[in-house]
Amino acid sequence: MLPDMLEFIVMLNPFALFLYLEPIRKDLNHKDFMMVILKATIISLTVCIIFFFSGDVIFNSIFQINFDSFRIFGGIIIFSYAYFYIVKGQKALILIKEDLNDLASEIALPFMVGAGSISLSILLSQKQNYTTGTLMLVVIFVINFIILFVLKKLRDSIEKRKFRTAFDKNMEVLLRLNGFFIGAIGIDMVVTGIKNLFV
Repeated sequence: MLPDMLEFIVMLNPFALFLYLEPIRKDLNHKDFMMVILKATIISLTVCIIFFFSGDVIFNSIFQINFDSFRIFGGIIIFSYAYFYIVKGQKALILIKEDLNDLASEIALPFMVGAGSISLSILLSQKQNYTTGTLMLVVIFVINFIILFVLKKLRDSIEKRKFRTAFDKNMEVLLRLNGFFIGAIGIDMVVTGIKNLFV
């Protein structure tokens, strides 16, 4: 249970999201910023729960796609994200330029919910019952929200500009380190998907 939760939190990558949202952090006060993050978290959690409950049906019955094909594709996407995190760091992230009212959905898709988190939601449904799995997803997204909240509070509490710059540099180091773990998850998904296709 705990390894699955850690894998999911690594996939959500709150450090990358925090850096990605730098332009928004500058434009919004703390309350508004956290409200946007809360809405994005609710949207993302809802999408993951939908795929947790009906992912197999969506792939097998509606689209008639082998889930392992999606797992391989998801793994490739995850690996490509990880590669850009490691090589380019914050420069790999796209700046949000949408209206503030659209920020929640802009943040949720595809940065909090993408091929990786959808794949992990479906895989979670194969390991856990509905009650346990739903509770795990709720806890995962709450932890992600809390990490973002703490990071925002920490940065806001730093008064001197040079210390804020140092804080941002350290966050970028964490982003790059996290990229290695995300890349490993992506490769594992590709390898497992290929094995399952030929079994």
